[in-house]
Amino acid sequence: MTFSMKVTPQLEALTDICKEHSTMDVSLYAKYDVKRGLRDLNGKGVLAGLTQISNIVAYKEVDGESVPCDGKLYYRGIDVEDLTQGFLRDHRMGFEETAYLLLFGALPKEKELETFKGLLVQQRSLPRNFVRDIIMKAPSNDIMNTLAKSVLNLYSYDTHADDITLPNVMRQCTNLISTFPMMAVYGYQAYNHYIRHNSLYIHNPSRELSTAENILRMLRPDKQYTALEAKILDLALVLHMEHGGGNNSTFTTHVVSSSGTDTYSAIAAALGSLKGPKHGGANIKVVNMFADMKKEVKDWTDEDEVSEYLVKLLHKEAFDKRGLIYGMGHAVYSISDPRANIFKAFVKQLATEKGRSKDFALYSMVEQLAPKVIAKERRIYKGVSANVDFYSGFVYSMLDLPIELYTPMFAIARIVGWSAHRMEELINTDKIIRPAYKNVLPTAEYMPLNER
Repeated sequence: MTFSMKVTPQLEALTDICKEHSTMDVSLYAKYDVKRGLRDLNGKGVLAGLTQISNIVAYKEVDGESVPCDGKLYYRGIDVEDLTQGFLRDHRMGFEETAYLLLFGALPKEKELETFKGLLVQQRSLPRNFVRDIIMKAPSNDIMNTLAKSVLNLYSYDTHADDITLPNVMRQCTNLISTFPMMAVYGYQAYNHYIRHNSLYIHNPSRELSTAENILRMLRPDKQYTALEAKILDLALVLHMEHGGGNNSTFTTHVVSSSGTDTYSAIAAALGSLKGPKHGGANIKVVNMFADMKKEVKDWTDEDEVSEYLVKLLHKEAFDKRGLIYGMGHAVYSISDPRANIFKAFVKQLATEKGRSKDFALYSMVEQLAPKVIAKERRIYKGVSANVDFYSGFVYSMLDLPIELYTPMFAIARIVGWSAHRMEELINTDKIIRPAYKNVLPTAEYMPLNER
């Protein structure tokens, strides 16, 4: 018997039956005051937990009213703008320092940082033959699936896999933080070789290099990269590392961890959540949208022509016809996304180095025009601004990262936030997260088979 990959007419018919009996009247959500997507009508998330790891600020209180303000992001109470300016000013990589801050709650002293870096270096290895036996076999064209498969397989190599005492979970989390870059890059190399039939390169990480430097070293055939490339990739990882407890994948980490399951299962679940195009895959949509825009817009410097294309996007007449301008707007931020603001200055610098200033000018123009077009075409309850995904895909393309690694790069960063939240869940509660769903179907009588 072979594994079937075809949707048969019988399956289509059964799906229609499922749809018929599963579709609900959406007005019932309002009737029973159910917050669809765990959000109220204004898009504000329903309070489902407490955290000390990070905080997002998009509104301030003025005369008793909530008023939109420039967005702020805090890691353990520290403004991310101050944090990034600190290590950039000192010409240091920030990934390891920020990981320490999120995991342990305070900025490390110099000796503490060196000790932590040493711990990550010690953990930066995979089990014997793991790359050959797990990553190279059955490669996938979706590296997020390869990453999830690799994480779940690490369970089999861990003699204390089910031990959820805090020191053991910390060991598992720091190991995953160290090995995510290897599993993602090697997963891509396997795909590139076995599916796309290109040459295979497997470079070992260097003990002397930072996480960002090692990613570029392992990915490129010649292992070469510039200092600016490494600095900007490091910054991207820091900005994607954590974003409050309410995002989908972090909430998944809390939910799955609350059941008492092992670390590998919890992180694999978070990966499955992040993979979705509504979450971690958004920057791919931005890059593809701009590729379509550059084909359709004849003069990239003509604001009227660019605005016309943006209107077509909203009217479902361009690109994927979903009615969205990707990279614009955020579930929380309204006036500005601080991550995009931090990123932008370095994006311009990298675009100059890479000879892509015209592309940067187009991105900047869309960033300015899109909020005006959206405000004119749509009734919106809050402001719209560029989010971090607007620029991150462009940055990754300038770093020559393959598009298959865009979302895995997000995961390489966010594993730090997930790890901190898993520890927080295990430390603070022994209650399993169990939301309520209201049944809206009336009871029915059982009917014997011969009477149906």
